[in-house]
Amino acid sequence: MPIRVLPSELVDQIAAGEVIERPASVVKELAENSLDAGAQRIEIDVERGGVGLIRVRDDGVGIAAAELTKAVARHATSKIASFEDLEAVATLGFRGEALPSIGSVSRLRIVSHAAPEAQAAEISVEGASVGPLRPAAHPPGTSVEVRDLFFNVPARRKFVRSDATEMTHIVRLVERLALSRFDVSFRLRHGTRVQLETPAVAAAGAEAARLAALLGSDFAAAAVPVRHAAGPVMLSGWVGLPTRSRAQPDQQFWFVNGRSVRDRLLMNAVRLAYRDVLYHGRHAAYVLYLQLAPALVDVNAHPAKLEVRFRDSRQIHDFVFRAVERALAATQPNLAAAPAAASPGDHGGPRPSSAAYPAPGALLLPAHAAPDPWTMAALVRESAAASPADEQPLGTALAQLHGVYILAQSREGLVLVDMHAAHERVLYEQLKAERAQGPAATQRLLTPLVIELKAHELTALLEHGGDFSRCGFELDAIGPTRLAVRAVPALLDAGDVERLVTSLVRDLVLDADSHHLEAAADRILGTLACRSAIHAHRRLTLPEMNALLRQMEATERANQCNHGRPTWTRLSLQQLDQLFLRGR
Repeated sequence: MPIRVLPSELVDQIAAGEVIERPASVVKELAENSLDAGAQRIEIDVERGGVGLIRVRDDGVGIAAAELTKAVARHATSKIASFEDLEAVATLGFRGEALPSIGSVSRLRIVSHAAPEAQAAEISVEGASVGPLRPAAHPPGTSVEVRDLFFNVPARRKFVRSDATEMTHIVRLVERLALSRFDVSFRLRHGTRVQLETPAVAAAGAEAARLAALLGSDFAAAAVPVRHAAGPVMLSGWVGLPTRSRAQPDQQFWFVNGRSVRDRLLMNAVRLAYRDVLYHGRHAAYVLYLQLAPALVDVNAHPAKLEVRFRDSRQIHDFVFRAVERALAATQPNLAAAPAAASPGDHGGPRPSSAAYPAPGALLLPAHAAPDPWTMAALVRESAAASPADEQPLGTALAQLHGVYILAQSREGLVLVDMHAAHERVLYEQLKAERAQGPAATQRLLTPLVIELKAHELTALLEHGGDFSRCGFELDAIGPTRLAVRAVPALLDAGDVERLVTSLVRDLVLDADSHHLEAAADRILGTLACRSAIHAHRRLTLPEMNALLRQMEATERANQCNHGRPTWTRLSLQQLDQLFLRGR
């Protein structure tokens, strides 16, 4: 077949395929135009899942009658005029492709009333055929009607799903738009039924109502505000507490300079910030806004503008990671509502019944014989007499349940603490703090421990040799598949070294593509903390229990263990009264 110039109608339909994937794509382009026009209220009407009708009406500045013909021409835009403008785009739209692309695959009608003009004007486009300009009646602003989407592209029409499926995509899109601009009112109707209505938020700090309407009433109550700035970059928004995690990543919203994006770099930065507090298989919920100079980000990376490129992606990743990690560090016991109990599951292997290894820091928990009932009663009375401890978030220890849980009394009610999970977090944070101050204390082995590994496992381990050294290990290869362990951290039992090293190697191989911030050192310290923490059936005295409670209150991220499981929960007096049908 010889090379030929394609007819303009075919070119328009090919271009439309990059921008208009489904009805939700039309809603996105039209609503973003409304936002760029300064609209304060946007009304969206949909019929038959958007295939029959999509109407977007706004109260923006409108389009002058003399410019309506240009508005439906390809590559015609009021947003940019030069290459320098493209490098510093501050609007949502700028390509000049949306309206002509929509017009090439539908029956399009635009009615607009620009503020300075006496009356409105309208123009129609049907399958890329532009009709004449005509006068019309319309209040200040613009209405765009899109009917019979893909009527002239049967192949594309076959890929449109059911009305319910397409409507779901539209609802999710409008939810993202509503989260991007709290100062704008949105209404979405499907036929005569209102699917979504969010009044504009007038005052700063009053966003809770919209967040509740879009993400559920529990999101705002279980979210931590984020606000951090460095030079020309600022991150703000909300990150959900680890106890408010979800089975799917369906409540993860990113906005870059007001634009909704799905950016892997930003999502990975948040995932890493949650890695020490989120239970495996769960997903965080968050709404985050990144503001930076337009010259530092390229928004012209995707036809639908869903992806962006940063001039310095590593710096942006680190900035977001540190900001979210700092916000989550405050998840420790307080007098507010206790974390909700998560579903049970494995958090790092079964609890062995052997005695715990000596723990670093102030909390040393040697084995003790269980006191007799009279001694225990006396200790409980002494603990109750020390009422100031009840004012602490975790209260005063009363007893140990089944060698696993600590039972404590607080001013608010009854507190239950998983002693292994809690001690694991305390040790982990202590180990991280000690590592920041210098290399960990080591213990040389009398004879090196030789471990057989696969060749690629040994290579992965040696690549992280510096991380192991900082944690107190001395390792070297004595063959293509043999590893010699010559020294271990002082707190680690030598008998546990082989199992620990092999499990760490397995993690390193599985996480070979992780970002540089997810250092092996943290995983090593997490494993050490898990192996060294007190385990089930270890009998504790009341002073030891109280010492652990006080350390939890002073430890960052102490609401969760290193694997994301909750470390404590609370039953309020009101909940206890309800259990026993008591009135107060």
